[in-house]
Amino acid sequence: MLTHGDPDEEEEDPPAEEEEEEEEMVDPLETIRAKCEQTEHCVHLKERLESCEARVSSRSNTQEECTEELFDFLHARDHCVAHKLFHNVK
Repeated sequence: MLTHGDPDEEEEDPPAEEEEEEEEMVDPLETIRAKCEQTEHCVHLKERLESCEARVSSRSNTQEECTEELFDFLHARDHCVAHKLFHNVK
């Protein structure tokens, strides 16, 4: 907005009183996944995955991949998530 005198001076808009602070949106799926990753079964599978990744990255010439360990971990986590997520849906 320009003032009546100098066109170089700008007037600031007053903050709107109705503006509410926006809360950061949290994806409930991510929250449930984090909780499921802390279960005993998922912790064990994540440790196996991390162990495999450490073993593979320590070798310069290997054909080993950690696909099986990754799929086992993701399957266990998603199984837990499905039970928690859809239990609340009615």
